[in-house]
Amino acid sequence: MAYRETEKMRQRKALARQRILDCAQLRVTEGGFRNAQISQVASQAEVATGTIYRHFESKEELFAEVFRAATEREVGRVAKDLAGDGDAVERLAQALRHFARRALRAPTMAWALIAEPVDPRVEAERLRYRRAYAELFEAAIREGVREGSLPAQEARHSSTCLVGAIAESLVGPLSPAQSTDGKTPPTDYESLVNTIVGFCLQGLTGTRR
Repeated sequence: MAYRETEKMRQRKALARQRILDCAQLRVTEGGFRNAQISQVASQAEVATGTIYRHFESKEELFAEVFRAATEREVGRVAKDLAGDGDAVERLAQALRHFARRALRAPTMAWALIAEPVDPRVEAERLRYRRAYAELFEAAIREGVREGSLPAQEARHSSTCLVGAIAESLVGPLSPAQSTDGKTPPTDYESLVNTIVGFCLQGLTGTRR
């Protein structure tokens, strides 16, 4: 008789997979991808190392999933800010400000998502989500041009520049080499946030904010 997986077994497998993902994300949050070892994830999830490979074909697949889940949450938060109240400039400012603050308050994870050297599978996810951010910004910029809060411009190009500007401006402060305790960027991050937002808005509006 053919083996049939029961609903209860499927639920147990799904819970085990999620526990592995949660533990892997915790390892990345604490030390980045470079310090997240499969043996550590297995120990924290209280499973055998082989169990991880029954759910994920490789370490790269596991970490790509961790990256995907973490970045989807960030994309969702940016989308929520861009769907808020105010004109396009106000909503873009809020989205940029909140993004930068979240990054600087959780520098290890932000560094892992934005700039940490990673394997090609994770890097492919990074590029995909950079496009997702750019598409959100592009839509907001187009709205701004239509309503008159932004001058006429090529929204697609502007959105790409916006993503590049905020990512590049955070690389230095988030770098582990700049941290005194491995967790907190050694800088007045609110001043940095104001500078980033001001620079980005000046690029979009053509005027200093």
